[in-house]
Amino acid sequence: MLLGALLLLNFLGSLYFFRLDLTEEKRYTMSGATKELLEKLPQPVTVTVYLDGDFPPAFRRLQQAVRETLNEMRVYGGANLHFVFIDPSAAGTEQARNEAYQALFKKGLSPTNLGANENGQRTEKIIFPWAVVAAGGKEEKVLLLRGNQAASSDVRLNQSIEGLEYELASAIRKLSPGQRQRIGVVEGHGELTNLEAGDLIGSLSQYYDVFRVNLSQSKPEVLATLSAIIVAKPAQEYSEAEKFKLDQFIVKGGNALFFVDAMRVNLDSASRGGMLAFPQSLNLDDLLFKYGLRINPDLLLDLNSGGIPLVTGMNGDKPKVEPMPWQFYPLINKFSPHPITRNLDAVYTKFVSSIDTVKAVGIRKTPLLFTSRYTRVLPSPVPVNLNDARLPPDPKLYNTQFKAVGYLLEGQFRSLYANRAAPGTTTFQPETSPQARPAKVLVISDGDFVRNEVDAKTGRPMRLGFDRLANTEFANRELVLNAVDYMLDQSGLISVRGKQITLRPLDKLRVITERRRWQLLNLGAPLVLLGLFGLVRAWRRKRRYARF
Repeated sequence: MLLGALLLLNFLGSLYFFRLDLTEEKRYTMSGATKELLEKLPQPVTVTVYLDGDFPPAFRRLQQAVRETLNEMRVYGGANLHFVFIDPSAAGTEQARNEAYQALFKKGLSPTNLGANENGQRTEKIIFPWAVVAAGGKEEKVLLLRGNQAASSDVRLNQSIEGLEYELASAIRKLSPGQRQRIGVVEGHGELTNLEAGDLIGSLSQYYDVFRVNLSQSKPEVLATLSAIIVAKPAQEYSEAEKFKLDQFIVKGGNALFFVDAMRVNLDSASRGGMLAFPQSLNLDDLLFKYGLRINPDLLLDLNSGGIPLVTGMNGDKPKVEPMPWQFYPLINKFSPHPITRNLDAVYTKFVSSIDTVKAVGIRKTPLLFTSRYTRVLPSPVPVNLNDARLPPDPKLYNTQFKAVGYLLEGQFRSLYANRAAPGTTTFQPETSPQARPAKVLVISDGDFVRNEVDAKTGRPMRLGFDRLANTEFANRELVLNAVDYMLDQSGLISVRGKQITLRPLDKLRVITERRRWQLLNLGAPLVLLGLFGLVRAWRRKRRYARF
């Protein structure tokens, strides 16, 4: 009967596929979007992981998590999914190893020196936490070590593990052939130029068709072909006709990203004795108010801030320039647990304003970005003088905390022009448009959020979020790409970024003080149990055969 049951179980197992995930947070369960993507792979996909070798236990967790994730993906991808692990340090000689490193550098794969505490000792390891996904003659680089750099090594590793499924599946999706969606970047109001927004436009162009759009010249049927519109740092007012086109685009299901300044600041004037910053009129306030929020006419100062270069003296006959903290440039490192911002590194802002929400029926409002707990709010007009950076800030004045500077709005938006005539016409707009569709709107009160620096030598745009003064790359670029993916991803793959794996660390003090005890228990207990089993078995055998 037992043999028959085993045969029947094996026969049923060959007919029906199932897997059981017994972990509390379902860490080995692929999302429905990932399964569908892998099951419909139109071409072979090869994943090369440069994360092999002998690692300390903390790093081995990431290595093992990558392997487990790819093994799980191969279950659904079948023969179309292959992966291989490579150790860049496995070369026999130092010269060969350096050549292997140089080859990875040329691919844009930079190494990471990550530290961890193991058994009370500091351990450091140079690793290449990258994977390269190849399909159809194209490649996509995947950074496996992400997370907030301000967090501890263990937390950052855990954040990286949480995002593995999304990072790998997203790279596979981007290489899969399909119809590209269209994104319009608004121009005609002093918005960022192609050079100033070059990195963002170039990054989006890898996965979407990106166009410049002039609202005064574009017809509504042309706008209807776009999936999203980006408004990047306008400096001039929108006309009512242009605002009407923008409103109708959003009401009818178009997505929009607004990066706008509430206050007008001129750094040239601020460096020549100072200036007063006043609110600037873009004629967008009533539109955003109708959708559910208001950008306040103020500027936020934050003790957690970036810096500006200032002349602090003379070095011989040359001026001595040093970076000085500039509280008008807040570094945002507090986010909501939304898929757009989850496990995100710090982002860089300049002259940012606070945002309040107002009532808007049917609209879900999610705050995404917050200043630190040491924030100061200056209402208009705001004096701005670069020389103030030389003075130490008074912490007592920074008595406000966690002011929201970015919001995501989702739902069915009501038109600003409902029950009114369209601008320049007598056409009456109904209360609810018959073409109304749900949409998403992202608003960040900083036009410079998507502005990249320009290399003075080459004249080419630098990576968005890179600060030359601090020689640090912030996560502005990643946030915008996440936001666009969230808005335009119809498969729901972006929701995988919300996956959470609970970190359950050992009590490090007890590990040190009770180390010998647990070693003896784990080594000695099995031997004692085995000895007892042998004694009991020998006693039973002796008792049994002693009767005869």
